[in-house]
Amino acid sequence: MKLAVFGAGAVGCWVGGRLAAGGADVTLIGRPRVLDELRESLTLSDLDGTVWNVRPKLATDVAAAREADIVLVTVKSAATASAARELAGQGSGVIVSLQNGIANAEALRAALPGRVVLAGMVPFNVARTEPGHYHRGTSGNLMVEAHPTIEPLVIACRNAALPLETRHDMPAVLWGKLVMNLNNAINALSGKPLLDELAERDFRRCLAAAQTEALDLLEAAHQPVAKLLALPPRWVARVLPMPDWAFRRIAPRVAAVDPHARSSMQDDFIAGRPTEIEFLQGELVRLAKQLGRRAPINATLVALVRAAESGGKRDFTGRELWTALRRP
Repeated sequence: MKLAVFGAGAVGCWVGGRLAAGGADVTLIGRPRVLDELRESLTLSDLDGTVWNVRPKLATDVAAAREADIVLVTVKSAATASAARELAGQGSGVIVSLQNGIANAEALRAALPGRVVLAGMVPFNVARTEPGHYHRGTSGNLMVEAHPTIEPLVIACRNAALPLETRHDMPAVLWGKLVMNLNNAINALSGKPLLDELAERDFRRCLAAAQTEALDLLEAAHQPVAKLLALPPRWVARVLPMPDWAFRRIAPRVAAVDPHARSSMQDDFIAGRPTEIEFLQGELVRLAKQLGRRAPINATLVALVRAAESGGKRDFTGRELWTALRRP
């Protein structure tokens, strides 16, 4: 089986590299500035300390996806439409969206009639720690929409010891991931590593408020939300505001986070790239409007991230951010 990863950023390099380490024929398709760092080798590390050095095939031309049996799309959500245009006419392989947000598979499917397009979900955080080195800093299993054509990817993941679940409830899974990803904005605005941010109760209060607002909207819309952590989403939102001493006892049982982890949105700030805020908090603001309701917590986070993208404040203390979110 031949695999192509279209959008070789942090997630694409880590997932594609792990599959290559398991023996799969993988081609990473990305920008020259990223691929130039991988000419000698691609180094991957995991939160348990395991390290892999691999040499996948590299390409800057989307034509490299033409012979692929499965194409993993890992571009930012804002680039989904352009990715679809580039992939049009490039073979007939199955396309799997491994992107943040809830509507990318639909967008790819609409733009690529006749192709099998499946939704997928990456629950863990990946950061570029140095040139050519990508580190997974949080736990979780890959998930992908159940379909007969996905079996080769299941086998490749098994060979790579990379846990993959096939799911029949991908809309609920994608919304569950979005609720988790509401912390991306909070982490980026804090300027701290994830572990340090989550160690502060006021930042956790911000996240709990954003998640509770989201879950209330989704309940009103009759949209199920999948349990992706050890606790159901509502319980997570109740645990977050607990005193620090209590949270420290419970958190390791919910999800593993190591000191290297930071949100992809924080990486976007550092690199001067547009963020995915419109595909995270922005989705909830739009849902609230459809329901004739408001989403003030998540709308404020959208505004703060937009300001930060333009050079605004990116080093909020927990108390400052909590105060900003509670303003009328």
